[in-house]
Amino acid sequence: MEKFVYNRIKAVLAEKGKTNNWLADEIDMNTNTISKWCRNDMQPRIESLFQVAKALDVDVRELLVSTKN
Repeated sequence: MEKFVYNRIKAVLAEKGKTNNWLADEIDMNTNTISKWCRNDMQPRIESLFQVAKALDVDVRELLVSTKN
């Protein structure tokens, strides 16, 4: 079964030259949780998604995979 990608956190971190550890420190979150988000094994709560967007200085919509082609 194919695993669906819901968020782009890993991609945006790479675009910004930031690491999972950096993000975990910035939003005061466990590094294991950040890793799960980056692998799309688990999805962040809406509140956390907004924290990530603020830390990375991006629009929150950039962190999500579009449902439109």
